[in-house]
Amino acid sequence: MDTVFKVVIPARYASTRLPGKPLLEIAGRPMLQYVHGQALQSGASEVIIATDDQRILDAANGFGATVCMTSVEHESGTERLAEVAEVMAWDDQAIVVNVQGDEPLIPPTLIRQVAEGLASHPDASVATLAYPMQQADEVADPNIVKVVLDKEGYALYFSRAPIPCRRDESSNADSLSSLRHIGLYAYRASFLKRYQGLEPSPLEEVEKLEQLRVLWHGLKIFVAIASEMPGHGVDTESDLQRVEKILSV
Repeated sequence: MDTVFKVVIPARYASTRLPGKPLLEIAGRPMLQYVHGQALQSGASEVIIATDDQRILDAANGFGATVCMTSVEHESGTERLAEVAEVMAWDDQAIVVNVQGDEPLIPPTLIRQVAEGLASHPDASVATLAYPMQQADEVADPNIVKVVLDKEGYALYFSRAPIPCRRDESSNADSLSSLRHIGLYAYRASFLKRYQGLEPSPLEEVEKLEQLRVLWHGLKIFVAIASEMPGHGVDTESDLQRVEKILSV
C-alpha cells in the first residue's frame, strides 16, 4: 500500500547570511520554486508553502503553489508546520514532511523515503534520514550534525561533536560508520499538535539542535539510511553559485 503524506515547506524571508533567501533567483526562477517542484515530484498528496511574508506569498502564487500564511511569532519550522496542520484540520494520523525552503536539489525519493519510514514505524513520533560520512574532516566539523542509532534504527543522540568517539582501535571500529544527519523530517499531525506543549530541553539549548527536544521527552525518532545522497542546500553565497551551475546545465 502506498504511503499517503503531505509536504509543508516553511519559508522565511529573513536570513542572516542571505536575506530573502527563498526568493533568490537560480537560473531565472526563485529558489523556492525549485524546492516546490521537487516536493511535487515526491508523490505527496498536498504540497503547501508556509510563510509569514507577503513577498513570499506573492512569489509562490506566481508559480501556482498553495500557500498558508502563518504567525510571525514562530521560532522554528516545526512550529510553523504545527499551525498549518491545525489550520488545515488534518487528521491526527496524517503524515507531514518538513522540506526546507533552501533545498532546491532535494531528491524527491528522499522526501518519500522519510514519509515511508514514519508510516512503517508506528511507535516513532518522528522520522528522519542520515548517511555514512565519507570524509574524515566532516566528523570534527561542528556545522555537521551527527547521529548515533540503536540496533533498531532509532536515534540515541544527535550532536555537533564527533560521535561515536573512537577511544581506541577496536575490532568493531571499521564496521561502525559515523552518520551525518539530513535535516529532513516526517511527523504525524498528532505529534505536531503535541510539540507546541513540549518544553525546550537543556540539551537542545546547548547543542542548538531542536530534535533533541523530542528525545529529551522520551519520544522516538526513527532514522533510515538515505537511499541516495542529498543535494546541496543553500546557506551561503558560494552555495548559491554552486547550485546555480548545477541547475543551469
